[in-house]
Amino acid sequence: MPSFDIESKIDNHELSNAIDQTNRIITNRYDLKDANANVSLQENEIKVSANESFQLDQIIPILKENLSKRKIDLKSLKIGETQEANNSASLNIELVQGISSEIGKEINALIKSKKMKVQSSIQGDSVRVSGKKRDDLQAVITLIKEQNFNIPLQFQNFRD
Repeated sequence: MPSFDIESKIDNHELSNAIDQTNRIITNRYDLKDANANVSLQENEIKVSANESFQLDQIIPILKENLSKRKIDLKSLKIGETQEANNSASLNIELVQGISSEIGKEINALIKSKKMKVQSSIQGDSVRVSGKKRDDLQAVITLIKEQNFNIPLQFQNFRD
C-alpha cells in the first residue's frame, strides 16, 4: 500500500554551514568590524550577539539570506526579543522542528474533511498518510501544500 510521511525537520549540517557563512560575512563587513558580533548554534536555538541592538538588526538579514540559500525554510525560525545589558545585545532564535500534536490533528481533520480514500495517523512528530492509489496520495500532498500551517513541511518516504 503506497504511503508517505509529512515531517518538519531542519538539516543540521546545512544549518551549521549557514551559520559559519554568516560569521565569515560578519567578520568581513566594515560596519560590523568592532561590534563583537557572533552567531552561534546551541541545542535547539541560534544565539546572535553584538555590542548594540541596531547591529543585530543588520545581522538578521544576513543570517536569513544564508539560511534560504541553504534551502532552510525561514518558517522554522521563531525570533525572540532583544536583550540589552552592559554594552552588549543578544537575541535568541528558536528553531521549530517536528509537527506538534495540534498541527497533526489539523492535518488529519483536513484530510478527513475532504473524504479522500486515504488514512492518516500521527506518529510521534510526523504524520503518515497511506492509501491504495498513488494519485490519491499526490492529491493529499497538493491539498496540504495549499494550506498555511506556519511551519515548514516536507513530504518524505514516498513508497509505492
